[in-house]
Amino acid sequence: MEPANHSGKQGGAENEPRIRTSVLRAAFASRQGQTYVENKFHTAPIKIAKAFPLDGQLGVIVMDVSPGLLSGDSYELAWSAGQDSHVMITNQSYTKVHPSEPDAVSSMRQLFALEENAVVEHMPEPIMLYKDAAFRNDTKVKLKMGAAWLQADVLCPGRSLRGERFDYRSYHNSLSVFYGEEEELIFTQRQRIEPARQDLSAPGCWDDMTHSATFYLFSDRVNGTHLEQLQETLDSFASPEGHRILSGASLTYRFGVAVSAVSTAAWPLQQLMKELWETARKGLLDKPPLRLLQG
Repeated sequence: MEPANHSGKQGGAENEPRIRTSVLRAAFASRQGQTYVENKFHTAPIKIAKAFPLDGQLGVIVMDVSPGLLSGDSYELAWSAGQDSHVMITNQSYTKVHPSEPDAVSSMRQLFALEENAVVEHMPEPIMLYKDAAFRNDTKVKLKMGAAWLQADVLCPGRSLRGERFDYRSYHNSLSVFYGEEEELIFTQRQRIEPARQDLSAPGCWDDMTHSATFYLFSDRVNGTHLEQLQETLDSFASPEGHRILSGASLTYRFGVAVSAVSTAAWPLQQLMKELWETARKGLLDKPPLRLLQG
């Protein structure tokens, strides 16, 4: 293999798929009740565009200065939250996955490591899979006592306005959550979608739905009350005209709640995820909604 260039991208030998890896690592700490960036490192095209205080916690916005993940691109992100730190992480725009060569896969791997009583709220923009895209998305979460991790994500079937609907090649998604000093595995899920090989419109599968979303809440403070609160939010949410939403919530094996939802557009699911997030912030963290865009 050729050595990595200055942008953090690597090239393979002739006739082998090119693997270009970009890295983002950041560590957060808390001092006198305010979270700050203790250290960070990145290679192009991903970086932290902005970090700013938000009522005792820290807001972090990730920027991708490229058009998105091209064929063979790999993003590796590692987030370390120190004791009592509290950070909200989002990105500037959709995660766009471009067409992949026949023997290539684009990928993103993320690690969240939370020390005691740390909180990480990961609220990225939706994932957009272009025609012929192949994408692998792997997330690992490590929680210490009292820590809390929240995530909401939305998956799009393609560029709908261009007529793309499940025209991507494959989408593989996995999440693993570990707890305590012994790193006990308390939750794992795997999802594989290969539209050309699966009947996605079959009853019990996607049927007439096109977009999906998940909301996760993990902490040793989670109990049945938090499930009831999130279920009440689902029950009271009014689906917009023309975009029916189907959803459900359940407790996980230990210390978690998982919510799944499907619809026919991204924006209704984004609104639902926002309301679930606000419910979880109030119920678990005793925090009001975050207002990131204020005049």
